Amino acid sequence: MNDWPEGWSGGNRGNEYGRGSANAQPESARVMRQVRRGPQAPPYGAGVPPQPSYTGGQGYDEGQNGYGQGGYDNNGYDGYNTGQVYGGGGPVGPEGPDDGRGPRRAPNWRRRIKWTAITVVTVLVATTIGTYFWADSKLNRDVDLSKVIDRPAGGDGTNYLIVGSDSRKNMSAEEKKKLHTGSAPGQRTDSMMILHVGDNGDTLISLPRDSNVTIPTFLGSESGKIKGPLGTNKLNAAYAIDGPTLLVRTIEYNTGLHIDHYVEIGFSGFANIVDAVGGVTIDIDKGFKDSYSGADFKAGKQKLNGDQALAFVRTRHAFAASDLQRTKNQQKFLSALAHQVATPSTLLNPFKLYPTLGAGLDSLSVDKDMSLWDLASMFWAMKGVNGGDGTSMNMPISGSTGGNLVWDKAKVKTLVNELQNDEKVTLSGN
Repeated sequence: MNDWPEGWSGGNRGNEYGRGSANAQPESARVMRQVRRGPQAPPYGAGVPPQPSYTGGQGYDEGQNGYGQGGYDNNGYDGYNTGQVYGGGGPVGPEGPDDGRGPRRAPNWRRRIKWTAITVVTVLVATTIGTYFWADSKLNRDVDLSKVIDRPAGGDGTNYLIVGSDSRKNMSAEEKKKLHTGSAPGQRTDSMMILHVGDNGDTLISLPRDSNVTIPTFLGSESGKIKGPLGTNKLNAAYAIDGPTLLVRTIEYNTGLHIDHYVEIGFSGFANIVDAVGGVTIDIDKGFKDSYSGADFKAGKQKLNGDQALAFVRTRHAFAASDLQRTKNQQKFLSALAHQVATPSTLLNPFKLYPTLGAGLDSLSVDKDMSLWDLASMFWAMKGVNGGDGTSMNMPISGSTGGNLVWDKAKVKTLVNELQNDEKVTLSGN
């Protein structure tokens, strides 16, 4: 009995398919249907719909009809079972070709945020440290308070002596004309203020330049020899005679208040700071003119540039109260200036902050023990006084003699005791 299917018997192999016979014939339709591809295949590399797998029928998967082991599936033709006949590079779908490396890992956002934060903090710290050393190097620490003799004991809080001098050093003739400073030789103090910084509110006290005081014995800043006393004179004469150290000595002698730090700024430096910060807005109660200082202001809120600001704080001839009104204007403007510098538009803008710092630090003269921290503390206290967190006043005055203003000794004593003990000031000045 012949077990071979029809067409496969040993006696009829002349017509068998795939034996190299010259009259080879294709297999029957039943066999050929297994390799049909249907419609025309798409171009090379495009996605092809999966083809039917004939597993369990007469297909190729389990070695049926001699095509299993070593057949199409193991010779690179397994694409017939998955529909990847033409691709040659794995399945191509919406996610792109499979490069054999598996799915891409999701980004580690926690790690990215961590390193971004570390980078930002590092840059901020480096910038802050660099700015500190740059600013510290620009301070002119040329006032030696150790030369002041017979000093009163220090109290609670910190006392700054803030001086505006009329120094014309390094000013050109054109600048002197522009700023209406004149060309007087030497230098004098145009304004003097004591700023007390403490835990019970900050207090800004103006000392009129025409105050009648005693100039005591002192150690010459250049000679190193004891001089004086020089008797009664105007307060600003002490500065003209022997500079900052004699001025500090005279104030301490006449008040009994210990001065911890000294800060001085000249004409041009003051104007440069105002210009660097972009001008300062101030509300002028009543308009005034003064040919001596170049002031010409109308009443109302307005922004002053450097030249105008200097004229504003120097004017005294236009007021009946003369120097007393000038000191009030000086307090008002300096507090407004501190407030303007402290605004975010200045502090957060390096193109404004660094020119402002540079202009201010270049023009300041401070004592040898002054640190940037001390200077910042003074600055914020000035801002606080302007914001209503402190008190501003003139030194209490009882009258005048020979054109000089006489301090009210009883009130001065009370004021000094309150400052020394860092108590809330109860007095109000003229």
